[in-house]
Amino acid sequence: MSEKVRVRFAPSPTGPLHIGGVRTALFNYLFAKKHGGDFILRIEDTDQKRFVEGAEEYVINSLKWAGISPNEGQGAGGEYGPYKQSERMHLYKEYADYLLDNDKAYYAFDSSEELTESRERSQKEGKTFAYDNITRQYLKNSTSLSADEVSQRIESGDPFVIRMKLPRNEEVRFYDEIRGWVVVNTANMDDKVLYKSDGLPTYHLANIVDDHLMKITHVIRGEEWLPSAPLHVLLYQYLGWEDSMPKFAHLPLILKPDGKGKLSKRDGAKGGFPVFPLEWKDPASGEISAGYKEDGYFKDAFINMLAFLGWNPGTEQEIFKLDELAEAFSLERVGKSGAKFDPVKTKWFNEQYLKRKSNEELASLLKPMIDFDVEDEYLAKVSELLKERAVFVKDMTEDDFYFVAPTNFDEKTIKKKWKENTPSIIEAMITKFEGIEDFSAENVELAFKEYLSDNEIGMGAVLPNFRVLVTGKGMGPSMFQISAILGKEETLSRLKSGLQRFK
Repeated sequence: MSEKVRVRFAPSPTGPLHIGGVRTALFNYLFAKKHGGDFILRIEDTDQKRFVEGAEEYVINSLKWAGISPNEGQGAGGEYGPYKQSERMHLYKEYADYLLDNDKAYYAFDSSEELTESRERSQKEGKTFAYDNITRQYLKNSTSLSADEVSQRIESGDPFVIRMKLPRNEEVRFYDEIRGWVVVNTANMDDKVLYKSDGLPTYHLANIVDDHLMKITHVIRGEEWLPSAPLHVLLYQYLGWEDSMPKFAHLPLILKPDGKGKLSKRDGAKGGFPVFPLEWKDPASGEISAGYKEDGYFKDAFINMLAFLGWNPGTEQEIFKLDELAEAFSLERVGKSGAKFDPVKTKWFNEQYLKRKSNEELASLLKPMIDFDVEDEYLAKVSELLKERAVFVKDMTEDDFYFVAPTNFDEKTIKKKWKENTPSIIEAMITKFEGIEDFSAENVELAFKEYLSDNEIGMGAVLPNFRVLVTGKGMGPSMFQISAILGKEETLSRLKSGLQRFK
């Protein structure tokens, strides 16, 4: 690419950042890194009525946790700031006035009650109301009113909005980097509000102006903005910026697990999985929504999962580090169809990352979660065994027999496997184990099998009772590995005390 790539993620602080938004940020970040460009964070807070306290900080903290770091923008600085639209309000009126002066926009004085009446009237007639090039001539605006009346209304302080003036029956064409050519006739569009009665610009005007002034080269955003794209293309043309217009790419939706509709917070609550990166407490209701971080997901697993929602590398590889994703990423391999969210696959990603972590790192993560004072070296040995059966680090806290002798024993195993001759069998096995000098997993297994062979005893008569006496469980990892971790003294002590209990 000849010009430097500049992309932006521009969320509105109207609530917590959905994983769909995080994926949009991720794809922008990967695209910028792939091409040696800039990734910019811009906060679009023009919709003050829907503003939610704490939402902006939540966005910044979520991206920080996920490792999606903007090198320019809100919280990062840069030469094209400020990067918060509420701090750029002095910029937008100039461009709204330019559109008015060039007959590309007009004043509209209709009240909300009058517009509601128009919608209801159209509904009764079996039509859908649209404020467009046909209906505008019957409504209260500067295209239907005289110039004197318009001036009089403005001077007397009548509330108004500024609407874009769309041409009649013209085709708007643009190329989407994911979907190909998009063609929409203005007969199927309406005259969107560009400037609101409260003196604030709408998203349509503000984002176009900001993208132009910040020299954005590619607008990579969600599919929900695709219907607005033709309007934005026209705005670029009307403002004389067509030659510097960014390329568009609209990402596919993230769908519910059954593929029927867009993934929502309600789906997460119903299915028992998060749809937000971090835990969120609603400031109005106090309702708490789960977050991937707090639920125990590794950020790398979270990012890896998100990358595969709508994109694939074209290879069999599924586990990617962030820099590997940047190297492999391309918009050409982003699909058009919605991507079904799979909570089972999401857990699988976390499981893979857990297994790849060193025993020492897992031990450091596990230590704050347990109530036992144990040496780091010992905890690393325990982690090596536990990680083969865990999805989350918290799963590794479920078996406390690694740290303290059991006081409860699996009743089903005792009832089914404890026989009249079991005590004598266990006593003989203890004697065999006492002769092991190097109490490694290999030597314990060798001694155990020799004991079975020498006494012609089946494994089923010994192993379940061996396990329940040492761990209290009916199932679990290899008893030879468990014994080696516990050590000779502790293993024999548990066997002997357990034997006395059940005699």
